[in-house]
Amino acid sequence: MMPIYGNTEVVNALDQMVASGRIPHALLLHEDDGGGAFPIVLHFLEALYGGSPRVAKLIHPDIHFVFPVAGDSKPVSLQFIAPFRTLLLENPYFYENELYEAIGIEGKQSNISVNEARSILERLSLSAVEGGWRTVVLYLPEKMNPQAANALLKMVEEPPRQTLFLLITHAPEKVLVTIASRCLHMRVQPLSPEAEREVHTREAAGDAVLRDLFHDLLDALVARDLLKALETGEALADLKVRERQKAFCRLASADLRKLFLLQQKLPQLAAVAPDEEPWFTTMAARLKPTFPRQALASLDRALLLLERNVNQKLLFTDFVNQLYTRV
Repeated sequence: MMPIYGNTEVVNALDQMVASGRIPHALLLHEDDGGGAFPIVLHFLEALYGGSPRVAKLIHPDIHFVFPVAGDSKPVSLQFIAPFRTLLLENPYFYENELYEAIGIEGKQSNISVNEARSILERLSLSAVEGGWRTVVLYLPEKMNPQAANALLKMVEEPPRQTLFLLITHAPEKVLVTIASRCLHMRVQPLSPEAEREVHTREAAGDAVLRDLFHDLLDALVARDLLKALETGEALADLKVRERQKAFCRLASADLRKLFLLQQKLPQLAAVAPDEEPWFTTMAARLKPTFPRQALASLDRALLLLERNVNQKLLFTDFVNQLYTRV
């Protein structure tokens, strides 16, 4: 199992829960994409299950992993559990798009369906194999549709004894309120630049390019330089590979959330890296308070249109124009 980088407070809090026996029935861990919630969750589960080696091997019979899938035959996570285990064992700091590549659904619309919710309920209707805790680790609950959430709501709200839900989200504001309100929220702080280089050497280099593009775009927007902003939009369209364009949207969304939190005077939740503080602080002061939320909506729309194979140049030109009118 890979080491846990930072997040001492979160790890200690979870260790104390196990030591005291006071385990919440539902936890919502907010991480940045590829940010390290899985190593923390697996550390917690090892302690909860008495150090069982089957936890680290991802084969404990009472721990059920759920994640977004796609397909025409209403598939569920169990059908993709083998490649998921391989990915998680090789790198528990994986990015969302790496999961979709691993299970063969890249370029498809993923979600957590009501069929998945029924599968969860069916598994939880059985007694724990080892007579202890039954746990559902649910990756990206923001991908859960309302029908699935409604099907799971009573179980999450009033679970049977020794039943635990661990939810890992990249966008807590998108998790349906009926589910999120039943959970104890914990923030997994982003990886330090050194840790990110260690676990995401290749991806970090590519993500740095995408983040620079987003920062260049915002710099141009606040300077009211539409021509430069449109040039950045063209650079995004020229990426060609849709997964990289979607990765840009996800990275931009993460940075917009940091800007929003800084504007709300919540720097501890924004968790901006020290070397990036000057840019984020300046940008948060120069942007309208309404901008981050409006820009997030534009990014969500861009992601949707990328899924539908809309012309990329038109898509990003329109995206830049939308942001320009909202600065």
